[in-house]
Amino acid sequence: MSKKILCVIGARPNLMKIAPVIKALKASPSPFDVCLVHTGQHYDSAMNDQFFAALGIPKPDINLEVGSASHAVQTAEIMRRFEPVLQSETPDAVLVVGDVNSTIACALVATKMGIKVIHVEAGLRSYDRNMPEEVNRVLTDQISDILFTTERDALENLRREGIATERVHFVGNVMIDTLKSQLPHAIPMPETLRQSGVSEAFLNGKSDYGILTLHRPSNVDDPTILRTLLRTVGDISKSLPIIFPVHPRTRSRIESNGLMEIISAANIALLPPQGYLEMLGLMKDASVALTDSGGIQEETTALGVPCITLRHNTERPITVTEGTNTITGTDPQKIHAALRDILQTGGKVGKSPEFWDGNAAPRIVAILHDWLGRAQQRHVA
Repeated sequence: MSKKILCVIGARPNLMKIAPVIKALKASPSPFDVCLVHTGQHYDSAMNDQFFAALGIPKPDINLEVGSASHAVQTAEIMRRFEPVLQSETPDAVLVVGDVNSTIACALVATKMGIKVIHVEAGLRSYDRNMPEEVNRVLTDQISDILFTTERDALENLRREGIATERVHFVGNVMIDTLKSQLPHAIPMPETLRQSGVSEAFLNGKSDYGILTLHRPSNVDDPTILRTLLRTVGDISKSLPIIFPVHPRTRSRIESNGLMEIISAANIALLPPQGYLEMLGLMKDASVALTDSGGIQEETTALGVPCITLRHNTERPITVTEGTNTITGTDPQKIHAALRDILQTGGKVGKSPEFWDGNAAPRIVAILHDWLGRAQQRHVA
């Protein structure tokens, strides 16, 4: 009898992580029975449809339609709506990815009901408990039955927190599985500009450009920090045109704090949120990415594109030690210094980390077959 795994997604970054896992689960010689649950933690119907189509993800079997709320209210509502799903679906295991509120909420409900929890992308640590994602990561790892890591150092993080080594498996990065499979289909930058109503004239005839993303509350909710970052990027845009796909929340903060004039006076192309293939096309040909996104740190390392991370820490240190990533925080002098190095020398010559080879998901599925098979034998005995 096939094993039933209930896979959970809640926010857009989860889609790139779950797509190769679902594909591998269904392509296995002994296919799993897969049920996909979307909590609706972040939901934009147009954007979700784009991502599902581009990544080949089947429509969710169940959508909890939770919507936005405070961290506490949202987490509680996900738990309340997820419990009846487990009661009706009775899966052998629940698989969660990443570190969003849906990750910890669904893992907690499952473990309370005696259902095994699988955590993909375990063991990452920024050691900054002011980040809600860090709290979600730590707690999810503590209650997961089997943990899959993207880099070897994650095992030491988990050991320090008392998690048994035999529960942890280093398999590589499922985000990179998606990147490698979708790279041939990336939408070229000029096409994305045209679709967004931006004239290529803003590039001033140059082929070099930078891409900017900002969404972390620590950067966009503090008007002083946001103003400093926008002014710094505005200065950069005088010599390097900047493409800025704007997160809706970030746009709201820019407008409410009267900061749009900084962008208007700079050589910055403001784009609406982009689909995965559009973002991939923008990243792969960029001279540099300036970002506070964890996923973009990983993707630029895999693409060999220099990255400047506008945070004071990262939960993905391998992108710094082996990849193309430089941490600057929000200090304009450090940002400018990092950019000068990139433009003058090409920046770090990184390498693709171990097992970031496009085969992380098949490794996960092979381990799950063995793990769930042994669990069933123990139950029968």
